[in-house]
Amino acid sequence: MLRPPPLLLAAVVSLLALLGLGVSGTAAAAKPLSDDDADYVIIAGAAGLRWDDIDAERTPTLWMLAERGAIGSLSTRSAHVPTCPGDGWLTLGAGNYAERTTTEVGEVCPKLDVAIERPDAIGAYLPDQRAVVERQRELPFGTVPGALPESVRCTAAVGQGAAVAAARSFGRVDRYAPELPADPTSTLSKCLLSIVDLGSVDGLTPQRRAKQVQAADAVLAKIVKGRPERSTLLVAGVSDTDRTSRLHVVIADGRGWTGGWLTSASTGRPGYLELVDLAPTALSMLGRDAPKKIMAGHAAAHAQGRPDDLGEATAAGTDADRQAAAARTVSAWFFWLLALAQIGLFAAVVPLLRRSYRHAGPTGPTPPPERVVRLLELLLVGAALAMPAALITGIVPWWRFGQRGLIFFAVTGLVLALLTVLTVRLPVSRARTLGPVGAVAAIAAAVVGLDLVTGAKLQLNGVAGYSALEGGRYAGIGMVGMGVFFAAVLLSAACLAQLVPQRRRPLLVAGVGAVPILLVGTPAWGADAGGAIALTAGVCLTAALCPGGWLNFRRLAVALGIGLVVAVGFAYVDLHRPVEQQGSLGRFLAQFADGTSGLTLNRLGSANRIALVTSPLTVLALVAAVFMWAVLMRPWGGLKRLYGIYPPVRAAVVGIAVASVLGGLLGGAALNVAGTAAATALPLLTLGAMRVLGHAADRTRIVEESVSADTPVGVSGA
Repeated sequence: MLRPPPLLLAAVVSLLALLGLGVSGTAAAAKPLSDDDADYVIIAGAAGLRWDDIDAERTPTLWMLAERGAIGSLSTRSAHVPTCPGDGWLTLGAGNYAERTTTEVGEVCPKLDVAIERPDAIGAYLPDQRAVVERQRELPFGTVPGALPESVRCTAAVGQGAAVAAARSFGRVDRYAPELPADPTSTLSKCLLSIVDLGSVDGLTPQRRAKQVQAADAVLAKIVKGRPERSTLLVAGVSDTDRTSRLHVVIADGRGWTGGWLTSASTGRPGYLELVDLAPTALSMLGRDAPKKIMAGHAAAHAQGRPDDLGEATAAGTDADRQAAAARTVSAWFFWLLALAQIGLFAAVVPLLRRSYRHAGPTGPTPPPERVVRLLELLLVGAALAMPAALITGIVPWWRFGQRGLIFFAVTGLVLALLTVLTVRLPVSRARTLGPVGAVAAIAAAVVGLDLVTGAKLQLNGVAGYSALEGGRYAGIGMVGMGVFFAAVLLSAACLAQLVPQRRRPLLVAGVGAVPILLVGTPAWGADAGGAIALTAGVCLTAALCPGGWLNFRRLAVALGIGLVVAVGFAYVDLHRPVEQQGSLGRFLAQFADGTSGLTLNRLGSANRIALVTSPLTVLALVAAVFMWAVLMRPWGGLKRLYGIYPPVRAAVVGIAVASVLGGLLGGAALNVAGTAAATALPLLTLGAMRVLGHAADRTRIVEESVSADTPVGVSGA
C-alpha cells in the first residue's frame, strides 16, 4: 500500500472526485430571482389542493395562473404525520417543521378550529399560541412559530388557517379578516405580506371535492382581481386532509416567474418544493434574507424544462403524486416481505452448510442432494437481486392501474426471474467459485449506476428508492440505492482483484472505486458528498486489506490518510459552491460556521432514532450480523474458508460494513444502508461459502514469487 502506484492512483481518484463537484446538478440551472423583488407577496393556501383537481373548465383562475406562472409539486412534510391543516399552516408561518394537531388522526384530519379573539377591529389574537410554542420546543427541529410574520413589519391574514400562519410567537395577528371582502384591494395592499385561506379541499366524494375546488378558485379570482401592482402570488396546497399523504399544488405568479418549474436547494430537482421553502421564498421575493437559524427551507428558484402544453405538465404532477402515494404503500410490504424471505432462506441454508462441511474424520454427514444445492443457489442469487429488480420495475408505470400492489410484485418477480436466469447461465457463474458473486454484484452496480447518470428517475418515488412525500430527498442516490451500490461496487472490486497478483490488487480496487465515488458525490448524479466520503472509506479499507493479512497500523494510516484527503476536498469544494447548489455537507458546514448546526444535528439524530426502530432494514441488518457470527463464521459455516482462499472478499466485507454504517449515520438513516447492503451482500457470501465447502479441491496457491512478511500467500480465482 505504500508503493507509489496505489498512492498516485488515489491522488487521481481524489482529483477526479473533486472535479466532479464542479459538474452542475439539476439545481444548478435554477437561479434565485433576486433582481425581480416584489413590492407585495400574497400566499393563498388551500388544504388538500392537488394537481388532479385543476382543469381549464372547473378552475379557470388556477389554470390561468399555472399556465402563466412557474409550477411544481409541493411536499407538505411537517412535524406531524399526516400533515393536517393546522400543521401545514403552522409550518408555513414558521418556515420549519411544526405540529399543531394533538389528537389521534383517524381516516380524516380534524377540522381546523382555532380560537381567534378580536380585541380590536384591526388585528386578532390566538390565545393558544403560548401552548403551541411550548409544544414546538419539545421537538428536535428548533421551530419558532411566527418566524415568517416576525421577519416583516406587517402581515395581513384572511381566514383561520391564514391566522395560524400569520400569528407572531406571542399570538398577535397584525391585520385579520374572517373572509375576503368583495373588493380585496385595500385588504391586500395594507401589508407587504398577505396570507389568505382559500378553504379546504377534503371532499370524500368527487362531487363534493369539485365544489370545494370551485369555491377556492372563486376566492382566488377575487385575489387576482384585487392584487396590488408589482405583487407576486404564491398558491399552495398547504396540507393533507386525511391519512393518505399526497403531493400538492404550488404556483408562483409574478415578475420573473413566467413559465418553467419551481425548485429549491432543499429538493435539487425541477418541479418539486417543500412546504418549509415557502416562507424563505416569500421573504426572498420581498428582498429579505430568511433567518437561517430557525428556518429549515430554502428560497424557491426558477428552472427550465417544463412542457409547453400545460395539460402535459399538470399530468406529470398528477402522475408523480399517484406514484409517490402508491410506492409509499407498497414499499412497506416489499421490505418486510424481503426481510422475512431472506431470514427464512438463511435458516434453510444452515442444515445444508452443516452437511456440506467435509472434515478429516472417518465418517461424516451425507452430502446434500445436488438438486437441493442448485435450488438454494438459485434462491440466494434471486435474494441478492431483489432490490435491483424492484428498481428496474420503476420503468413500468404500474401505479397507473388498479391492483397496483399485485402488478408491482408481478412485474418485479418477472424481472427478478430474468436476472436470476441470466446470472446462473453465464459461463463465469459455472466456471468459477466466485462467478455468481461477481456477476450479481456487477449487475446491481450497473443498475444503480445507470440510474444515477440518467437522473435517478427510478429512485424518485420508487419502491426501492425514496419518496417525495417523506421530504428527505428528491434527487441523487437514496439510502436504499446507496446500500446496494456500496455492496455491489466493493464485491465487484474484490472479485476482480482476485484475478490479479497481490501487489496489483490495491491499484485495481482503487481504480474500480474511483468512478463510483465520483457518481455518488457529484451533484449532477448522486448528490451526496457524505455518501462519497463513506464509500471512500470503504474503498480505502478494501484496498488496504485485499492483498491479504490483517489491518496493521501502516495500512490503516494510509487508508485513513487517503480518505481524509478526499473528505476534506469534498467538504471544501461543496462549501464554496453557490448556496443554491450546495449539497447537504456544504450546507451543514455553512451552518456550523454561523452557529446554526445544532438544529441540523438534532434533526439528524432524530431521523436516525426513528429509522432505527421503525425500519425492517434494521431487522435485516441485525439478523445479518448474527447470521454471520453464529453460522457463517463457524468451522462448518464456510466463510472462514472463503476468506482464506479469497482474501479480497474479506477486505470487501470490511469495506462494506464501514461504508454502509457510516453512510447511514451521515444520512440520518441509522442502519438502513447497512440493512440494504446486507440484503445484497449476505446472500452472495452465503452462496460463496456453500461453494467452497462443496469444492473441496479448491486450494490456496502461490501466484507471486516473493511476498512481504506481513502478507499471506495470494490466491487465484478458482
